[in-house]
Amino acid sequence: MKTKAVRLYGVNDLRMEEFDLPEITDGEILAEVISDSVCMSSYKAACQGPNHKRVPNDVAENPIIIGHEFCGKLIKVGAKWAHKFKAGDKFVIQPAMNYKGSLEAPGYSYKYCGGASQYVILPEEVMITDCLLPFDGDAYFYGSLAEPMSCIVGGFHANYHTKPGVYSHDMGTVPGGNMAILAGAGPMGLGCIDYAVHGGNPPKLLVVTDLDDARLSRAAELITPEDAKNYGVDLRYINTGSIENPVEYLRSLTDGEGYNDVFVYAPVKPVVEMGDALLSRDGCLNFFAGPTNPEFSAMFNFYNVHYGATHIVGTSGGNTDDMRESISLMEKKLINPAGMITHIGGLNACAETTLNLPKIKGAKKLIYTHVELPLTAIEDFSKAAEENAGTDLGKLYADLDAACKAAGDLWCAEAEKILLAYAGVEA
Repeated sequence: MKTKAVRLYGVNDLRMEEFDLPEITDGEILAEVISDSVCMSSYKAACQGPNHKRVPNDVAENPIIIGHEFCGKLIKVGAKWAHKFKAGDKFVIQPAMNYKGSLEAPGYSYKYCGGASQYVILPEEVMITDCLLPFDGDAYFYGSLAEPMSCIVGGFHANYHTKPGVYSHDMGTVPGGNMAILAGAGPMGLGCIDYAVHGGNPPKLLVVTDLDDARLSRAAELITPEDAKNYGVDLRYINTGSIENPVEYLRSLTDGEGYNDVFVYAPVKPVVEMGDALLSRDGCLNFFAGPTNPEFSAMFNFYNVHYGATHIVGTSGGNTDDMRESISLMEKKLINPAGMITHIGGLNACAETTLNLPKIKGAKKLIYTHVELPLTAIEDFSKAAEENAGTDLGKLYADLDAACKAAGDLWCAEAEKILLAYAGVEA
């Protein structure tokens, strides 16, 4: 079977190509990818090429398909897995398989398995590690957001706290505690806020900081302080760039107690150090945002480590249970990560989008693999409709604009149906 895919050959060398997939073995599964969300981790892999820990050294000779936040449906199931899966099933993948301790993962390491492709071959280890998960959501894009949401969920579960004189850890964030999400109005921060409020273990105080008023305003529209109050959460959005002494001010919101859980959503030295300064006794700092610089470091107060039991954790991705939790919360409509998406594009836009991801404003960029469409901001659909008036593309943009406006200016299941019908994709 032929497929079109975006493949990595080396540092900043991404190519969209068409090629043949081999016949699957009894232990493999042929699948169709419908949607793939572009992750900053794919940008890092493209920037580093074979220097990336998950990318093979011989990628120049054996290129890999990028993209690991994908959702689709199964086409042909190898005999070994016919008892568990069938053609037509919708699926998502947990890419962090940890198969026999290996870092290999779809979207980083495989010739025939990555989200930026129309069709893929799921290798046997995906099923062996139970990382092929059923998805029953009403739109494929929710499945593509299950992986980034699982990273967020995993971060919450990785935090821990202690009791004086006890050497076991209480895992998770403090129920009814003080929580801060620093640099938290970006795409992943939005998911973090949503999960903190609606995930079942809310803090009493949730402070979200950023330096961008527009991002903070959008976050406050998507997860409102009024809605948070219904869950017992005092939610505050704060631009720390306009405050003379942000640490002193943020601590004052806790009556000087500090924050039990602090999430750092940008690999920026001053942000890390602010997080350290905000910690309460036994406070846990979660360094969520992975840096591209292997020498990245920041100061940490070890006086407080010794006498105040402050500590730090870091997570890179979630596990399969985190992904199942994310899927369940979405299917029950307890969380709505649609607000993370600000741009839509076709497979033709994937390579350029990935290589320029940090320069493109907005949040998540969502790619539909069977669609040819330039990367377009949802807020620009109306403008694109006018620019292409009188054409099928102009009508598409007009219909997408109407559907998104009806959904509160968010990407939605109806918009996805319109786009897939335009591309002739049988969903």
